[in-house]
Amino acid sequence: MTINCNGKLIDLDSPKVMGILNITPNSFFDGGKHANEKAILTQVEKMLQEGATFIDIGGYSSKPNAEFVSEEEELNRLIPVIQNVVKEFPEIIISVDTFRSNVAKESIENGAAIINDISAGNLDAKMMETVAKLQVPYIMMHMKGTPQTMQSLAQYENIGKEILFYFSQKIAQARSLGINDLILDPGFGFAKTLEQNFEVLKKLELFQMTELPILAGLSRKSMVYKTLETTAEFALNGTTSLNTISLLKGAKILRVHDVKEAVECIQLFNQLKS
Repeated sequence: MTINCNGKLIDLDSPKVMGILNITPNSFFDGGKHANEKAILTQVEKMLQEGATFIDIGGYSSKPNAEFVSEEEELNRLIPVIQNVVKEFPEIIISVDTFRSNVAKESIENGAAIINDISAGNLDAKMMETVAKLQVPYIMMHMKGTPQTMQSLAQYENIGKEILFYFSQKIAQARSLGINDLILDPGFGFAKTLEQNFEVLKKLELFQMTELPILAGLSRKSMVYKTLETTAEFALNGTTSLNTISLLKGAKILRVHDVKEAVECIQLFNQLKS
């Protein structure tokens, strides 16, 4: 199970870590922490040294009820950061967290290698066509509505089957356009209640029938800290527990704020598997 990133074949038979770099002022956990070039480069260096294979850069917070950000503002946030990071770390594999096709195109042209789309093309009709032309890996997440409306749309009869059906349609669409490398993200926290999030985690192995890599984005989310009656700041141990469960259920990429701990999870998982 491999994906092609800027000509490098990344083998996902051993799970990999995707470090999160939010350059937004309002992300739920690290909003505003990486507000200048030095802070950004220091954080990227730390994540790479700790073992991150990918760095996921986002310029638009997708937390529930997140404020709208214009395309121009998103580009203004992202492109200089991508350019600086690539200049400093030429071998880096950058994933860009965006649902806009033009932002995706500009990001790839400036050195990014993967598109991570929370809407799987639902919020921009040109997104899949653009990704196909760029010939880069495409992460498709399950979500209903928009970040502003999603929490009012958490109604399902059978959440596992409905997400699987959603992905089967998206995979067919992506394949018909010629997208080769697809990664599935079940979208923990997106249009799902706390109980529904755990139901998805319980059924995570269901998505292995697609024979595509699964990305688990559980890091410090409300399903962790609300269950533990704490805050995102104190949700690292809970995150590590759920990351371990997701690995046992077939996840190939852990998208996290805390790289070192996720890498250790994978090391122990690989030892168990061997």
